[in-house]
Amino acid sequence: MDYYQFNYLPNDKRAELVGQSGRFLDLRSHMGCSLALYEMPCFFAKVWYSPEDSQIALVHGFVSSLLFEPYLDDIDLKELMEKLR
Repeated sequence: MDYYQFNYLPNDKRAELVGQSGRFLDLRSHMGCSLALYEMPCFFAKVWYSPEDSQIALVHGFVSSLLFEPYLDDIDLKELMEKLR
């Protein structure tokens, strides 16, 4: 499954797949939410969790290196990016 197919699924199914197949990489806070970054088999996924209502607000798959920028100070993604090529 590529990230296009992943993003086409309902949000709850995307969350389930991240829980089953994702490897946690990093966690940060942004706009009152917790953002978890996961490595999936062929892409990466960002999970937005709202602590206010204890719900997963959004799960989004991506491969764009621009979306990694906020995490670069915390983890080295060079090896992970090479897997996607």
